[in-house]
Amino acid sequence: MSNERLRLPKRDVHGVVLLDKPLGLSSNAALQAVKRLYRVRKAGHTGSLDPQATGMLPICLGEATKVSAYLLDADKTYDFVCRLGVTTTTGDAEGEVLERRPLPAALSVAQVEAVLARFRGEIEQIPPMYSALRYQGQRLYRLARQGVEVERAPRTVTIHTLALRALEGERLACTVRCSKGTYVRTLAEDIGRALGCGAHVVELRRSAVSPYAAAAMVGLDELERLAEQGEAALDARLLPVDSAIAHWPALHVGADSAHYLRHGNPVLVPRAPTRGLVRLYQGETRFLGIGEILDDGRVAPRRLVQLPAETEHGLAG
Repeated sequence: MSNERLRLPKRDVHGVVLLDKPLGLSSNAALQAVKRLYRVRKAGHTGSLDPQATGMLPICLGEATKVSAYLLDADKTYDFVCRLGVTTTTGDAEGEVLERRPLPAALSVAQVEAVLARFRGEIEQIPPMYSALRYQGQRLYRLARQGVEVERAPRTVTIHTLALRALEGERLACTVRCSKGTYVRTLAEDIGRALGCGAHVVELRRSAVSPYAAAAMVGLDELERLAEQGEAALDARLLPVDSAIAHWPALHVGADSAHYLRHGNPVLVPRAPTRGLVRLYQGETRFLGIGEILDDGRVAPRRLVQLPAETEHGLAG
């Protein structure tokens, strides 16, 4: 990036970039790179990927940061490859080898499928020590690097789908769609343990974060090329702020109701959805933010956005 670009003033930019995070880059470093390219004042990512993982890292710019929490809660899809017969301290290829064990004799696809079936649905996972969870104010991975291990309570997560893609010798490739809080490294370790030989992750790629699909991703190299073409080319890769909650029901209100909502007041809307969170619009397309249907049928503002006229039109629906 040129020094001239770095000296340009910051912009107010609003939308979501579906970054295809490259190998070896931390999520924060990827965020800062996108932030510099867009010269945006405010940005945040939704759900970290380890430096050795690649794939979808939604980055919310400007007012899109107000809906980022709902992407953190979203289901995610990963393609991963484990190496069977070897366990490591971290559950991936970055750690030191703990144990080597032979694979089961004549390991078959049928045997693997039978084991995978045990991990579909709601399961209990013990978070790994090499994670960003906190224990008494300290990150677990910092304690792990000091050789300290603490007891971690199991968590309930949901494995919506778990499909075998390939079994080639000691390499086992799978695709998983899972709920938030799922550790794929732990899943791979547990699969290896159930097979009787142990395993660790050697490749990990996040291919989807609900409601986004892989086709909408953009790489850092492409963003850099677009930045050289100008702001319009770069901004064309932004997805609307409300795209992060596109799977929610939409509720359209008139100008008077929108006025009261903007001032924090619930309003009664005929034919509103029964209950729950909704996308709020003034008229057909002017995105207002997030509302919640109350028990008495009114809709209350929960997280409103302030978008300039040129970007306020969302997906509607």
